[in-house]
Amino acid sequence: MKVTRIAGAWLVLVLFWHAPASADNTYERVLDNGLKVVVKEDHRAPVVVSQIWYRVGSAQEHNGITGVSHALEHMMFKGTKKYSAEKFTSTLAEIGARDNAFTGRDYTAYFQLMSRDHLEISFDIESDRMLNLILTEEDFNSEREVIKEERRWRTDDDPNALVYEQLNAAAFASSPYHHPVIGWMNDLEHLELEDLSRWYQRWYAPNNAVLVVVGDVQAEAVFALAQEYFGDIEPRAVRASKPRREPEQTGPRRVTVKAVAKLPYLLLGYKVPSLATAEQDWEPYALSVLAGVLDGGRSARLSKRLVRERELAASAGSGYNLHARYPTLFLFEAIPAQAHSLDDLEQAFYAEIRELQEALVSEQELARVKAQVIASEVYAQDSIRAQAGVIGRLESVGLGWPAMDEYSTRINAISAEQVRQVARTYLVEERLTVSLLEPLSEPANADKVAHAAAVSGAAH
Repeated sequence: MKVTRIAGAWLVLVLFWHAPASADNTYERVLDNGLKVVVKEDHRAPVVVSQIWYRVGSAQEHNGITGVSHALEHMMFKGTKKYSAEKFTSTLAEIGARDNAFTGRDYTAYFQLMSRDHLEISFDIESDRMLNLILTEEDFNSEREVIKEERRWRTDDDPNALVYEQLNAAAFASSPYHHPVIGWMNDLEHLELEDLSRWYQRWYAPNNAVLVVVGDVQAEAVFALAQEYFGDIEPRAVRASKPRREPEQTGPRRVTVKAVAKLPYLLLGYKVPSLATAEQDWEPYALSVLAGVLDGGRSARLSKRLVRERELAASAGSGYNLHARYPTLFLFEAIPAQAHSLDDLEQAFYAEIRELQEALVSEQELARVKAQVIASEVYAQDSIRAQAGVIGRLESVGLGWPAMDEYSTRINAISAEQVRQVARTYLVEERLTVSLLEPLSEPANADKVAHAAAVSGAAH
C-alpha cells in the first residue's frame, strides 16, 4: 500500500472566507468551489509538507465494494494525461520530494514533503489528479493482485491482525467500522473498475477535500497559489452516506480466531463515544486520561502490575482514539506470559477495571498521567508532517483544526471522579466484545498452507 504533489501568480485578487489565526500561526480559507485550505506556518527549516485529504474512507463503503477507497488510493498513482505514472515519479524525484498516501476509516490522504521552493509542483500534480485521473482495466487488474497480496501479508498471515479484524466485525453489526479498511478478500476479488470510477466521481471533489500545508511558508502566498491551481475545479454535489446507526448491544460478544501462531493473544473492545459523537463533550478526554492510567509508560498500571509485578503477561496495554467520526472502541490487549492462560489475563483485566470503577485515581497519579498524555501528544506533533496529520484528521472527521488547541486544556480539566465515571459507564459487559487467538501448531507442509487460517465466531 502506498501509505500515506512556487513561482506562481502571487498578486491574484481573490475573495475568501477567512477565519482568524490561532495562537500557533494556523490559518484557513475556503475557496469558492468549497475546497478548504489550512496553512500552519512553521519556519524552523526551509521545508514544507502538502497534504490533500478527501473525506472518504472505508466507513463510506458497503457490502460488495469494501476496499474500494484503498484500491482507488493505489490507482491515483497510475497517472493522468499530463502526469503519467512515470512522469509523476520522475518529477518528484527531481525535486527531492518524498510522497505517499494512506487510507483510513474516515479519510484518504496524499502528501508530499519537499523544499519550500517546490510547493507549486505539488499543487499542480494534486489539482490535476483530483480532476483528470485515468483509470484503465490493465492497471486495475494488475493493482488488484497487489492489493490482494497486501491483504494476505498484512492480515491473513498475521494472526494478531486477524484478531483485530474479527473484533471489529463482531463488535459492530451495522456501524461503518464493521468492515476492514483493506476490504474483505471476496469483495476485492469481485471489485470492478467501474466501482472505482464511480467512487472517484462521487467523492474526489474540491468541496469534499481539505488541503493542508505546514512548513516554511507564508499563508497568504499559499492561499493565492491554491486559488491558482485548484480554484477553477468545479464543485460537485457530494451525496452523504446514509446513517448506519449501531443497534444497542445487550450483552458481551466473543470471537475466537484459530491460526498458525507462536503465542496466544487477547483483545477486548468496549464501545465508547468519540469526540465527534459524545453527548458529554468531556467524556472523550476522560477516556484519554483513563487510557493513560492503564498504559502510559512503565509506571502505568497494566505494565507495572500485570507484566512486572504479577508476571501474568509478556505484554499488556490499552488504547483509545478520540478523533473518530463514529463511536469507536476502547481497547485492551495482552500476550500471556509462560504458564499463564488467556483466561488468567482476561480476569486480570476485569479486576483492573473494577478497581477503576470503585476507587478514585489518586491526585498524584492523575497529575503524572495528565503530564504524560499531554507530552505524548506534543511530541507526536514535533514534525511538520505530524502537525499536518493532526489538522487533516480533525478536519476530515468534522471537528475542525481549532480542536487541537483545546487538547491540553481539556485534558488538564479532567477530574478523578470523571475518570471513574467513564469507567463505570463504558467499561461494562453490555459494551464488551472479546477476541481471542488460539494458536495452531505449525503444519508439517507449511508451503501448502501458508495462507490458511481458520476463523470462527464472526461472519463478514
